[in-house]
Amino acid sequence: MRQVQSEMEAVLGELLPSENTAPARLHQAMRYAVLDGGKRVRPLLTFAAGELFAAPATVVQRAAAAVEMIHAYSLVHDDMPCMDDDALRRGKPTVHVQYDEATALLVGDALQAQAFVVLAETDTAGFDAARQIVMLRLLAQASGSLGMCGGQAIDLASVGLSLSLDELEQMHKLKTGALLRAAVLLGAWGGKALAKDEIDALEAYGTAIGLAFQVVDDILDATADSATLGKTAGKDAADNKPTYVSILGLPESQALAEKLRNDAHRALAIFGDKARRLRELADLIVQRKA
Repeated sequence: MRQVQSEMEAVLGELLPSENTAPARLHQAMRYAVLDGGKRVRPLLTFAAGELFAAPATVVQRAAAAVEMIHAYSLVHDDMPCMDDDALRRGKPTVHVQYDEATALLVGDALQAQAFVVLAETDTAGFDAARQIVMLRLLAQASGSLGMCGGQAIDLASVGLSLSLDELEQMHKLKTGALLRAAVLLGAWGGKALAKDEIDALEAYGTAIGLAFQVVDDILDATADSATLGKTAGKDAADNKPTYVSILGLPESQALAEKLRNDAHRALAIFGDKARRLRELADLIVQRKA
């Protein structure tokens, strides 16, 4: 993990525009939003899936960087006053607080565009254009109205409402799960053209860890403090948002997270021991404390 996190910090630093390039303030804010923070869970998943299919290092690096840029843009927009209105992210002021709202809006827009530039410019021997198009489509679908953005729209429309467990699950399959699934599939497609059984297994794994990630997020929001989380704790309850904890209660939410971890392990059975890193990341997602 430390090796991948360190490597991704360097890669992201290279693939983001320099802070001295005009418009300097925008580029400084983009780098502020992406660098020096976060667990890099999505790049870790991309690297683990890439390792499973022997993907070239440069392909994995760019795929992981593209996913992380999309994730960072979503956090910048999510924290803005028109969304969740949060002042703390990754233990430091959010972008609209550190800079201003207009800059934060542009940071998100620019990071989204930069992600596709990074993925489109992947140029490695043996990496064919057909797979690159598949990967670009995967990232676009995971980011758009039928993925992350759609989930966020449902989330905003659900404040103060009583959702069923199925409705909450569908929201988070889009809002959180879509990009996590994409992180896994991008790493895998970086190594080879996938067979249907491989795609099905990785999608089942990605769906399980995507839901597990959100369940654990809801548990931590209810049980940890802001210093531990690096963001404002208890905000979901304060904003009257439906969560797994508010619907199921804490013990049942913890049990669900464990069930999803087991589901993720089972989904990887066809890959045998070669999928060890992906199994370990499922464990990390469920057992993390922040």
